[in-house]
Amino acid sequence: MINVRYPAERKEAILKKMAPPMSMTIPELAEQEGITATTLYNWRKQARARGQVLPSRSTQPDQWTSQEKFQIVLETAPMNEAEVSAYCRERGLYPEQVEAWRDACMNANDDAAAQAKQLRQARKAEQKRLRKLERELHRKDKALAETAALLALSKKAEAIWGTTNDEDD
Repeated sequence: MINVRYPAERKEAILKKMAPPMSMTIPELAEQEGITATTLYNWRKQARARGQVLPSRSTQPDQWTSQEKFQIVLETAPMNEAEVSAYCRERGLYPEQVEAWRDACMNANDDAAAQAKQLRQARKAEQKRLRKLERELHRKDKALAETAALLALSKKAEAIWGTTNDEDD
């Protein structure tokens, strides 16, 4: 296997082709640039680790992963409206999408709190149901034990006094 070194400028140019608005797929780039797909996947992974937004596939921005959307929100947070618009034009986004993603990020914990509350209520209801079933089981166990004791007592009485058959008389 040949270990080929690529200039940093070429690598950055190819990474730009992976990023929006071009959003070329790795197989497309591999064929176009003559670089193995494995190398391109590694470059994308390294770029993501540095915080670059590189979608996994050439999907629409609304289909990007949560991490990619969150990265966009982080990058645009300190920007004013004009800067956000320019940023969006460069990446093929709409400012409304970024705003919606920002709102989703800001309200993420609200959803988590509501889900946690709902989960606590469900757990409480389940515990109540379990206690009720345990009381019913305990009551039935006592009734069964009483029935078993009466049956054993009747068998002992039968053994001591014998069977009484008033019908034969």
